[in-house]
Amino acid sequence: MKVIPCIAAGLALAMTGSVAARNPQFEGADPHAMMIGDELWIFPTGGPGGSWAADRFGAFSSRDLKNWRPRGELIRRDQIGWIKDDGAPEHFLWAPGVATRNGKYYLYYSVGPQNPTPSRIGVAVADKPQGPYRDSGRPLITGGQGFEAIDPMVFPDRKSGKIYIYAGGSAGAKLRVWELKPDMVTIAREVTVTNPPAFTEGAFMHERNGTYYLSYSHGRFNGPDYSVHYATAPSPIGPWRYRGAILTSDDRHQGPGHHSFVKTPDGRWLIVYHRWDRAPGPGPFQGERVVAIDRIDYAPDGSIRPVRMTDAEAPTWKAARHR
Repeated sequence: MKVIPCIAAGLALAMTGSVAARNPQFEGADPHAMMIGDELWIFPTGGPGGSWAADRFGAFSSRDLKNWRPRGELIRRDQIGWIKDDGAPEHFLWAPGVATRNGKYYLYYSVGPQNPTPSRIGVAVADKPQGPYRDSGRPLITGGQGFEAIDPMVFPDRKSGKIYIYAGGSAGAKLRVWELKPDMVTIAREVTVTNPPAFTEGAFMHERNGTYYLSYSHGRFNGPDYSVHYATAPSPIGPWRYRGAILTSDDRHQGPGHHSFVKTPDGRWLIVYHRWDRAPGPGPFQGERVVAIDRIDYAPDGSIRPVRMTDAEAPTWKAARHR
């Protein structure tokens, strides 16, 4: 999706007892969230005061979702040796995704724009989640022929032991999936999947009680129709059963999307996403997007109930244990 420089600040959402939904957390976009030990880490597009300006990545972590710790610089654009090989006049970094295996951390990221040359996805590796990350030395996936290589998300399937990377979207609105080799930086093969209904970009996969949930953004990134939809499947590669929208604009928050799901140590599920906090309007929206965190509720049949976006004025809600 289009990159907008972001600013980072503070936060809040308690993980025990009565939880006050004190959103937004900080300015940023495209947040990839994951638990590392007892800390929630968020890897966003953008950085403090615009200092990252789509030319580098950073991260934030918190043990209590009240206090966020800036984790500094992960990798810069000028540390990616192949980035200028396409001859495009400028390049931007956005939509990071992080995975871990065998004590290493892998940072997957989008390099664009799509025109005049195809967008690409790169991968870098580090010994710690805060880096420094070392680029693999070559693009992992290159777009073309109507496919945009953007918005990577890596999902290790515990059941099969296979590792999948999901990518694609925007103008072509095409989802593609590959299996990675165990080294995490090499494609083993592409897996044929169908495009889920209402798919635009920003795919995310999670599994709960044997059901696989493919969630994704729909609509124009800077418009009121930007939203999160999902489908379920018996495997990480489908077949998809479309289940509808779970996160849509309301009268205070517009264009929620490009999200991730995360399970907290006490078994609750959260959705981490970006949005515009503004009154309803037609778009295109301008300014900074903000990162927010809200609770996920699953119905008895495993479906996801629509998410109610919260903010500083919202009443507290009693946190329930969800598994």
